[in-house]
Amino acid sequence: MGFSKEEKSRRIWRGVKTVFFLITMVISFLMFSAPVFLVIADTVLPSALLSAYLSPSPLSFKTLSSHFSNYDFRYSLIDIPLISIIRSAVIICVYSFCDGPRLSRGPYLGITMICSVSSLIFVSLKASFVFSSSVPREGYVIAMETTLFICSLALAIAHIIVAYRTSCRERRKLLVYKIDIEAISACKNGFPRYQKILQVQRVK
Repeated sequence: MGFSKEEKSRRIWRGVKTVFFLITMVISFLMFSAPVFLVIADTVLPSALLSAYLSPSPLSFKTLSSHFSNYDFRYSLIDIPLISIIRSAVIICVYSFCDGPRLSRGPYLGITMICSVSSLIFVSLKASFVFSSSVPREGYVIAMETTLFICSLALAIAHIIVAYRTSCRERRKLLVYKIDIEAISACKNGFPRYQKILQVQRVK
């Protein structure tokens, strides 16, 4: 049984609206959960890149202990994922303990800025030592080192951007909430009889 052109166009339009609604919901969910997803990415990506850089020897407790015992700021890269993990742990702890007002004008944005800027300075300083080194390296090694540094710097900047957007979003929420409260109080002041009813109910 065939459909008319009008029914087909309705079905297509309904399908387009459904897809648009789903995409909007996914984007809003990602925007709302951006701090959590960014912390996960900041924890996983640098460690994965370091593991690929150290291949064929995978990351293990023995490998990590040997890298820490032979650590040299000018050559070792084991501190890059460690910085990312510490930065992510501090940021997610502050984010989880903050409510709306603290997310808007509180410690979340400030501590995220401090952690991100400190890690940016550390990684930039380390990159200047690593890439100015005279130790001969293969093209693959240089590419992996560059990718690791760029990833760490990009994630630090992303933390600042996400924290700022989260702060702005919570500030807008508080502004709307304040307007609603003011509107309710204005309605109460405009209707004295309603105020008396409220007072009688409170006495009861």
